[in-house]
Amino acid sequence: MIGKLQTNKVKHVIPLFDYIHSLDNLKLAEKISQEQKKNNKYLKIFIQVNLEKEEQKNGIATNDLKQFYEICVKKFNLNIIGLMCIPPQNKPVKPFFLEIRKLNKVLGLAELSMGMSADYLEAIECGATFVRVGSQIFGTRN
Repeated sequence: MIGKLQTNKVKHVIPLFDYIHSLDNLKLAEKISQEQKKNNKYLKIFIQVNLEKEEQKNGIATNDLKQFYEICVKKFNLNIIGLMCIPPQNKPVKPFFLEIRKLNKVLGLAELSMGMSADYLEAIECGATFVRVGSQIFGTRN
């Protein structure tokens, strides 16, 4: 599952998907935990990080990341496999990809979800293990 996930949709998502790329708050973490237990299905989850504290974007601020990660793992028993980011527009992406890679390494996580159709090659160069190339496949949004 890529994209913003609302808590009221979690019960529909758990049976259908194996990954969630956009865990961005504790309320959602708790709901995912509850629904996974009900369905006896445990997804692989990426924490979405908001690297520049952009108000229009969701995600955990870097200074809150370690605590958020520990709560997700210890309290909610979530299978956090990596971090996900969407760099700010109109800025070079490489510094952001390198920063998220460093944060991922600090937490000891193996996977990185970063890069979209316009910058996936740079993301791969910086260690992305998952890229999101929807517009390359489906065309640009209207």
